[in-house]
Amino acid sequence: MREAFHDQLDAIFDDLAGMCGQVETAVREASRALMEADPEVAEQVISADAQIDLAREQIEENAFSLLSLQQPVAGDLRTVVAALRMVSELERMGDLSVHVAKIARLRVPDLAVPEEIRAIFVRMAEVAEGMVGRLRTVIAERDAGKARVVGAMDEEMDHLRRQSFAQVLGGNWNHSVEAAVDVALLGRYYERIADHAESVANRVIYVVTGENPALEG
Repeated sequence: MREAFHDQLDAIFDDLAGMCGQVETAVREASRALMEADPEVAEQVISADAQIDLAREQIEENAFSLLSLQQPVAGDLRTVVAALRMVSELERMGDLSVHVAKIARLRVPDLAVPEEIRAIFVRMAEVAEGMVGRLRTVIAERDAGKARVVGAMDEEMDHLRRQSFAQVLGGNWNHSVEAAVDVALLGRYYERIADHAESVANRVIYVVTGENPALEG
């Protein structure tokens, strides 16, 4: 019975890793739509979000079934509850990618990000995609060491967001208020993607070690 339980639990984490792969694609393609002002790519990201939502529903159904039928305790219960929280965070990362894509689509044929701030957002996109890509491996392998690397990457994203704000608030900003709002929102979306990735990574650490990095220090 316990072997069957752990097989089902492993299957949930496999599904979480697969969902994370979908989110990674959403982040990458939303960033491409943003940097290239490509409305077709933006539409693909927006449409594909339904598949991420469906993945969440399926994983939640499997997790709740496991809770009701197997009634896990101690470490096993901790793992199932962590999985339920992780799936919610992954879905939210997909939603944030949609927000990026919608801003990209709204400004077509123009680019939503002014040229002088473009390099910052290119790097934001790289960091976000890199975090989600690593997170997929972290979930699949339940690797606490790799999870800590994901968490450390969030510091660079925070620094990039501060840089983008400094550009908008600086005396050399000569674009519209609308452009400033776009930049502020986009910075927030990328920052939140990174925050959710760090949170999922921390939950993996908690599952593996019983320690919550969010409470350290």
